[in-house]
Amino acid sequence: MGAKYEVRGNIAVVTLDNPPVNGLGYDTRREFAAGIEKAEGDAAIAAIVITGAGKAFSGGADIREFGSPKAVAEPNLLTLIRQLDNCTKPVVAAVHTVCMGGGLELALGAHYRVAAPGTNVALPEVKIGLIPGAGGTQRLPRVLGVETALNMIVSGEPVKSELLASLPGQKLFDQVVTGDLLEGACAYAAAKGAEHAGGAKPLPTGAGGMGKPLPRVRDMKVSHPNADAYLQFARNMVKGMARNFPAPPKCVDAVEASLKMPFDAGMLAEREIFLALMLTPECKALRHAFFAERAASKIPDVPEETTQRKVEKLAVIGAGTMGGGITMNFLNAGIPVTMLEMKQEALDRGLATIRKNYEAQVKKGKLKQDKLEQRMSLLSTTLSYDDIKGADMVIEAVFEDMGVKEKVFRTLDEVMKPGAILATNTSTLDVDRIASFTKRAQDVIGTHFFSPANVMKLLEVVRGKATAKDVLATVMALAKKIRKTAVVSGVCDGFIGNRMIEQYSRQAGFLLEEGCTPQQVDKAIEKWGMAMGPFRMGDLAGNDIGWAIRKRRYVEKPHMRYSKTADLLCELGRYGQKTSAGWYDYQPGKRDAIPSPVVNEMLEKHRAELGITPRKIGDEEIVHRLVYALVNEGAKIVEEGIASKASDLDVVYLTGYGFPLHRGGPMCYADTVGMFNVVQAMKKFAANPRDDAEFWKPAPLLARLAAEGKSFS
Repeated sequence: MGAKYEVRGNIAVVTLDNPPVNGLGYDTRREFAAGIEKAEGDAAIAAIVITGAGKAFSGGADIREFGSPKAVAEPNLLTLIRQLDNCTKPVVAAVHTVCMGGGLELALGAHYRVAAPGTNVALPEVKIGLIPGAGGTQRLPRVLGVETALNMIVSGEPVKSELLASLPGQKLFDQVVTGDLLEGACAYAAAKGAEHAGGAKPLPTGAGGMGKPLPRVRDMKVSHPNADAYLQFARNMVKGMARNFPAPPKCVDAVEASLKMPFDAGMLAEREIFLALMLTPECKALRHAFFAERAASKIPDVPEETTQRKVEKLAVIGAGTMGGGITMNFLNAGIPVTMLEMKQEALDRGLATIRKNYEAQVKKGKLKQDKLEQRMSLLSTTLSYDDIKGADMVIEAVFEDMGVKEKVFRTLDEVMKPGAILATNTSTLDVDRIASFTKRAQDVIGTHFFSPANVMKLLEVVRGKATAKDVLATVMALAKKIRKTAVVSGVCDGFIGNRMIEQYSRQAGFLLEEGCTPQQVDKAIEKWGMAMGPFRMGDLAGNDIGWAIRKRRYVEKPHMRYSKTADLLCELGRYGQKTSAGWYDYQPGKRDAIPSPVVNEMLEKHRAELGITPRKIGDEEIVHRLVYALVNEGAKIVEEGIASKASDLDVVYLTGYGFPLHRGGPMCYADTVGMFNVVQAMKKFAANPRDDAEFWKPAPLLARLAAEGKSFS
């Protein structure tokens, strides 16, 4: 891993070679710098081409080195770009496939740039709470203009090379090469070598020199006809969109520096902004989330090279909301699915819903009609298990009842071919018990999709005690193929997400008993950043679902205290939006949550029966009781080995439960607050006579980290 050097005629080719995306790690930077120096010192070389091996020019910084001394060791990225700036021979960057972050900044240090069609070009640093830190905010406006550059920097989204090359007046790409990129780049470099022959130096336009001066991005002028008005407009727009994130407004400040300062002063301003953002809790949270999502796919005892099973044909049992949503994921990925139901009417409804969902995407311009038909052609339906016995994997998505699951899995055990993966979409039930209904427990795994399954990013992959490693590796790879973020959980009641949310919901119930209204609790936690408060979430999901789980769970755990308020609500038939009445009232066809006098009266009566005098509860207490309930249960999950690392819990909550991204997940938030402070708050909550003192006893892992001054990370 590093960089390769070769000579083609009188052209030196320096190729970044650090799979998978040619990250600019220390060894790569060192060898790249050596290659440029070698080409500069060779009198036979007329020009230099820089490019990337494999499926990328460069994706930017090497994430494997983040936080390590190697990340900043010389030569750093700024040094490489300065080396290109000062090169006396023409440097042509040949970009393809992926040219992002530091990779784009490196290309902007070259004198010329050629691109393959379809190259994804981006400065995505804003997505981890930063601005580009190696000249991106100063150079991109010089080649694309202020408005296009700022849009790219603030959004962080990739733009195709051919679109950028078609913009009037752009100076980012000198040529789009439709044939062999390297061949085209070398031909272009040879022409530029001849054009600048005679000892040309990288001087500003109009400066003296023996040959034609080499064009440098840093020397280009940047302007805007109404700079101040445009920048104010941009700030207003960004302020409305950025909300809890400090980086987007700082992108505007950095681009303003490119307009109003000399290049070197603008570079200094960019660097100061970059370093200040690095220290913000939001940036730390975003970087944590970035790495946590990638770490979630790493399973300690399952090597990356584990052989996977072939999954070319899939079966889904159940054509309801979950079954249909699950099916769509696989159709989208080009995998044929056979959907099984017990009755034709259920199949017809499921099929119609899938088509309706796709048609809605077509209407919004997100899907083309021919793609709709292509996906629907991959779907077949059946009423017979005989028609799915050849599937490589089957996912059961039937009613959440152990008796129903048992019938399905006993049948699957009889009919499915040897080696087929048998998956259950249970959200709380014991996967080991489900596996025991078969003679092939090693083939059984839990795949807990979140509703709506065709939209939600999270997939909890539940590993049974007998689940084979190749089955786990196969399902994790399949999750990636259907664009899900998969997190591995061990077997326990509720797995990771629902086990933690139970404690969050318990605290929400106690808050109602003590004097809060549903809207007060929801407003406090939503203002803090949660996408939806516990009571609006209950109304959306259906309060009867939680009621059914509590009926089972608290029979099994009679010692566990909980508020009866949610049960009383369900006894009134207030199941949520589907009945137009839950914790809130709803008007038919609308989702607006309207505070309910009926619920307030129910709560007042319940408090009176319990002998509780309501008290005023502040937003901070509401937030900390809800969030620390998640943290404490999360610590138990990690200690029990249900999750292999605390960051997995953050991924679950960021991708499946609407936890605010700028806070990095519950465990990351606890790290930010400090373990000592979390434990002190829990002790205070434990002294509340209306709360559950036993629950607020810190989990052993949490107590140990607080005592040792350590964190989950």
